[in-house]
Amino acid sequence: MYVSGEESAEQIKLRADRLNINNENLLFLSETDIDNVENALESHAPDFVIIDSVQTMYSEEITSAPGSVSQVREITARVMKMCKQKQITTIIIGHVTKDGNIAGPRVLEHMVDTVLYLEGERYFSYRILRGVKNRFGSTNEIGMFEMQSEGLAEITDPSSVLISEREAGTTGSAIVASLEGTRPILLELQALSTPTVFGLPRRTANGIDYNRLVLLIAVLEKRAGMNLGSQDVYLNIVGGLKVNEPALDLGIILAVASSFKNISIPENIAMIGEVGLTGEVRGVNMIEKRVKEVEKLGYKTVLIPESNKKHLKENYKFDIIGIKNVIDALKFLNLK
Repeated sequence: MYVSGEESAEQIKLRADRLNINNENLLFLSETDIDNVENALESHAPDFVIIDSVQTMYSEEITSAPGSVSQVREITARVMKMCKQKQITTIIIGHVTKDGNIAGPRVLEHMVDTVLYLEGERYFSYRILRGVKNRFGSTNEIGMFEMQSEGLAEITDPSSVLISEREAGTTGSAIVASLEGTRPILLELQALSTPTVFGLPRRTANGIDYNRLVLLIAVLEKRAGMNLGSQDVYLNIVGGLKVNEPALDLGIILAVASSFKNISIPENIAMIGEVGLTGEVRGVNMIEKRVKEVEKLGYKTVLIPESNKKHLKENYKFDIIGIKNVIDALKFLNLK
């Protein structure tokens, strides 16, 4: 049963026609009064219920407006009580703010068993379903989807999709192995270094933390002697994804150096590693999963921290190069 307080039956019908949804087992109810919703659940006893959305529902027993804290708490409590008594699996959809958090106080997150966020940028087709709370299992798994004309379609191999349009011989492009939860994904980093026309060089980061980019540029200047003080530096993660993990550091540094030197990184090389302020390349977690993903997609060489290479147990059929510091990586790629 799909309970919609956001849209009318006519609006839902138009979307169902567009998505070719024609299912005799799908019940629809356009209602915002929780009493009527409970009566419908009693009479039809569905196996699965979707409430869209909890901020539009109201109870006449509460005098405040729909969407208020007291209404949300009351609606959620009543839905949970009925669905747990009847053993009905229920999804409650909540509004999110511009920051991407569930609107209002976090009372809704505290009451439910599992919280799932569907993340994605407006102008990109990719969406990530991420668990941030789960009373019955791990929150380290994600699902990746693409928005198509027929609706959301699962991407079973995100790595190949995200790097499929990479051009050979392009400067400032690097392939890195990231982790989303426990799922390894190869990403393409693109950096652009260009002489600044202003007195103060500009740095722009899209998809990673801005302060992280500034820090890594400082490491390149101090440890590798690259004069980036007169360069504007722009960095982008292809596909509109946002990644916040230090294993991208080595790829960021090499992509920026590649653009600055105007020397392309060979297209069959990937890289993994955290970079410290002294220029050392530090080990990262789950290195074997990352390396296996690189091997699966046919890359010939991967640069990883020397400390990680010592602990690799399996014999791989491609070159694994241990890197101790930034200078070693730059020399290996002829960027120093």
